[in-house]
Amino acid sequence: MRELTPGFLRPLLLCRKDDSHKGDYGHLLLVCGSDSYSGAAVLATGAALKSGCGLVTLHSCARALQATVNNYPSAMLSEDPAGHFTTLPSRLEKYSAIAVGPGLEQAPDTLSALQELLNVARNAGIPMVLDADALNLIAANPGLISLIPEGSVMTPHDGELHRLVSWDDDSQKEAAAADLCRRSGCVMVLKGWHSRIIAPSGEAFENTTGNAGMAKGGSGDVLTGLVGGLLARGYKALEAACLGTWIHGFAGDCLSQEYTPEAYSSQDLIERLKEGFLSLYHK
Repeated sequence: MRELTPGFLRPLLLCRKDDSHKGDYGHLLLVCGSDSYSGAAVLATGAALKSGCGLVTLHSCARALQATVNNYPSAMLSEDPAGHFTTLPSRLEKYSAIAVGPGLEQAPDTLSALQELLNVARNAGIPMVLDADALNLIAANPGLISLIPEGSVMTPHDGELHRLVSWDDDSQKEAAAADLCRRSGCVMVLKGWHSRIIAPSGEAFENTTGNAGMAKGGSGDVLTGLVGGLLARGYKALEAACLGTWIHGFAGDCLSQEYTPEAYSSQDLIERLKEGFLSLYHK
């Protein structure tokens, strides 16, 4: 297993051209949040806007959209008429990546909408980031695995992974995860201490950043927005997963040094993502 280090990550970095515009850097669609979990949409959107992609659109309920625009006016908005995910935004083909899952909940009409979203994205060849309730819905309906677009990224923690695949003891966990990656054609970020990134080929990487202070609600939502933005920006799935996981952990390390692991929140991570980018772009 290879470690994620700055030396490994720097050659992956994309640069911006002086003569360019927002359309050159991708458009991310976020499908996140509900009346009960509007904060998940706020966190994912904030991170996506710090990823370098050109445009970010949030599709969510009215409450989540209002909370998001109050914090991040750069985001564009697409309203779902219900208090949770039930409908698809128009013209999905205009998006270069889709991130779905944080705060969705698991209502029956959300399952139907997720199935339609997966089907359209797969047919259009749009890579996705799948997290949280998107993974829980897929775990309860395993036929949906075949609809996940190849070149997508799944970001489960141990509990979500155990709903997707089974193993008898921890020594079998990563083999079970690798088998799912192979079957789905997806990269996986298995979140936790020294998060693992697993490719469909079976190649695996261990993250070298992050700390116990990140074990707080919302940290995963930030990662979803960041990796989704990197996918939209033009990185391939494995590149986006590796860069996003390392930068996310580096932000947490900066906060832990300044505030202790106890005294920072998941929202604080968003403003420190820049530290990870700076450390990679400027040796």
